[in-house]
Amino acid sequence: MKTYNIVVDDSFEEGRIDKLLAEVNQELSRSYIKKLIDDGKVLVNGKKVKASLVPKTGDEIELNVPDSVIPDILPEDIPLDIVYEDDDVIVINKPKGMVVHPSPGNYNGTMVNALMHHCRENLSGINGVMRPGIVHRIDKDTTGLVMAAKNDSAHRSLAEQLKVHSITRRYQAVCLGTFKNNEGKVESTIGRSLSDRKKMAANVRNGKEAVTHYNVLTTISGKYSHIECRLETGRTHQIRVHMAYIGHPLLGDAVYGPYKEGQKILGQVYEGQCLHAGILGFVHPAKNTYMEFEAPLPEYFRKILEYAD
Repeated sequence: MKTYNIVVDDSFEEGRIDKLLAEVNQELSRSYIKKLIDDGKVLVNGKKVKASLVPKTGDEIELNVPDSVIPDILPEDIPLDIVYEDDDVIVINKPKGMVVHPSPGNYNGTMVNALMHHCRENLSGINGVMRPGIVHRIDKDTTGLVMAAKNDSAHRSLAEQLKVHSITRRYQAVCLGTFKNNEGKVESTIGRSLSDRKKMAANVRNGKEAVTHYNVLTTISGKYSHIECRLETGRTHQIRVHMAYIGHPLLGDAVYGPYKEGQKILGQVYEGQCLHAGILGFVHPAKNTYMEFEAPLPEYFRKILEYAD
């Protein structure tokens, strides 16, 4: 059990206690905090409260978070589209619908489960048992290239390259609307949305710097744009948030854009945003040479371009 003690002062915005605690501890969702409150794990001035309580200046809040129970993450014989592999790194072309690593409520069928079967014991352990080998990730419904480290030395090298923004990451996307300029740069901070804990948002308090470069490849039917994005940073949902921020949400994005627009184009339901991690380049951790890989547009993306045209 981990205990957080908080004294409410003038720096806290007035509002419900579940919202306040979600802002203070951004690792916990508002729904989980509400459950903790309902379970009596949150005390205000030593007493159990309801989630609707509005704390006052001077109130002492005690938040008790039970220790998480990590389940066994098991190898699974799931086919992988391996673009490159050696003793240090492996590059995977991830399909739509596959989650990169296990998370609460989703402990199997992930890329990590598949890597554990394919690589056996040869995955770095720096990110713990839930994310062996994982240096970076892309969203469940984003397709394309993901690299994983097969030992700790390789992991440290790749992580440092990510930290200094030297890794090449180019994505293709289809978004709504047409652009005034054929290329541009989006700069903002990105952090957890204060109104919806499941979303990220641009220019939020305590957000981290995020930079996305984009250029227009084609304009489709005067209503959509096929673009390429280059990441200078790698924040959660960065391209999806930035494109929505400038008024061009990704086609099919159920979180940041009008999902029904994607359905209308295909004439059928398809899941997730139209986003593909097409190019990935890095300096090899052991060979010290630059390597770059490319994954062709998947079938769903090509169909979208055909239907949209």
